[in-house]
Amino acid sequence: MTAMATAAAQDRDAARVPVRGLTVLYDAQCSLCAHLRDWLVRQRQLVPLELMPAGSETARRRFPGIDHAATLDEITVVGDSGQVYRGTAAWIVTLWALAEHRPMAHRLSTPAGARLARGAVLAAAKWREAQSARQQGRWRRGGNAYYGAHGWTYDPAAGWTYNAPACDSGTCAPR
Repeated sequence: MTAMATAAAQDRDAARVPVRGLTVLYDAQCSLCAHLRDWLVRQRQLVPLELMPAGSETARRRFPGIDHAATLDEITVVGDSGQVYRGTAAWIVTLWALAEHRPMAHRLSTPAGARLARGAVLAAAKWREAQSARQQGRWRRGGNAYYGAHGWTYDPAAGWTYNAPACDSGTCAPR
């Protein structure tokens, strides 16, 4: 685990309080998150994972002390003894729970590995932000072109063009 996760676990006497189960709070409206949830359930688990939609009524009842708005912005994992992991530490502890990926979790818990893991978490967050903007119909600027959620693109050199939306997990977005 990363230094942050280790420090948080030490506060709960981790040497005497083993992790026997983890609850992964994920954004059920995010296609990337849903894909990763489906991938997680297909993996052999050394520590059982319960996957729960972040911000759901069930999550709010079960974990009343957690900032549920934050769980929609960043992956949060809760251990069965109250340990809370967010962001990079959450990804690492989730990999640690999987039989085939525990060695990778140990590598990612090193200082060099933690930088790599943080980069992956930031890349996923950026992708999610772009998907959210696209689904909500917000325009975003990339270079001199404008992209809209409904397939219309404006480039000053070429004018307006339309690309029919492609469907991804039941929601249509421009290709």
